[in-house]
Amino acid sequence: MPRKSSKTLTDAELAVMQVLWERGSATVAEVAEALSREKPWAYNTVLTFLRILERKGYAGHTKQGRAFVYRPRVERGDARRHALRDLLGRFFDGSPELLVQNILEAAEIDPAEMDRIRALLDEADRRSS
Repeated sequence: MPRKSSKTLTDAELAVMQVLWERGSATVAEVAEALSREKPWAYNTVLTFLRILERKGYAGHTKQGRAFVYRPRVERGDARRHALRDLLGRFFDGSPELLVQNILEAAEIDPAEMDRIRALLDEADRRSS
């Protein structure tokens, strides 16, 4: 039985999307070249992932000459929010409090970063009041 398609991004799909978000647009060959700086990616593998991203609605393409030029159809921030909602629902029963509690217990947060987090929470509190 085939695996159910997920709307969230896999690690490989995210790597491809990172290239599109950074460049704004790219051909398959350009994406493959950018990804191959870390480890080799075959042209056909990149093409497969770009087609998957199109089916999921994250990317789209236009034809320029003989090449397809791919562009993100979802902003990076929107993808982050979607992934966070998925994470909250799957692992934290939809509770932001449980997520933050786990982050605070598991992560080594330096004092300066903790101050920035407090400031963000204070700002969010002011906006909701």
